[in-house]
Amino acid sequence: MVVGLGNPGEKYENTRHNLGYRVVKALRLSAFSGADLYTPQSPFGGDSPTYMNESGRPVGHIVRYKHLQPDEVLVVCDDFSIPLGTLRIRAGGSSGGHNGLDSVIQALGDQNIPRLRIGIGPVPDGQDPAEFVLENFVGRDVKGKVEIMIEAAAEAVRVAVNEGLETAMNRFNKSLP
Repeated sequence: MVVGLGNPGEKYENTRHNLGYRVVKALRLSAFSGADLYTPQSPFGGDSPTYMNESGRPVGHIVRYKHLQPDEVLVVCDDFSIPLGTLRIRAGGSSGGHNGLDSVIQALGDQNIPRLRIGIGPVPDGQDPAEFVLENFVGRDVKGKVEIMIEAAAEAVRVAVNEGLETAMNRFNKSLP
């Protein structure tokens, strides 16, 4: 199962914090069929849409419903501690302070959850990171780089699902041009 983290609604659609959602959306538009695609901000089972920091509740529900193990879930999310234009795939580890990823880790009771982190940093000096992640990308050059990152992240998901996580890590853990 591939989970793209983000926030619900038009207000957040193009924010830095919604890159996980945008990658899953790109995969859906490409008719990707390698794994179930899921975004917690979409209602599931009558629940109301879920915000980033509460992603674990619906993810945990689906994982239990589908009888999946934590290592069968690939979480896609933004990361402001990684430079813009950089992808990082890991088999597990801490949340690194990402509240949405932390919520998923807590819900599944395991840090061994594969994740694809998409660099959106750095946070400008003096700016609150919580405000930074909820801003839209600005500038034509930056927006172009973001579209390249989304496509590369979608390809990294395809490779992880079809060829294995290690192959995806070897191929995509780098800065994009």
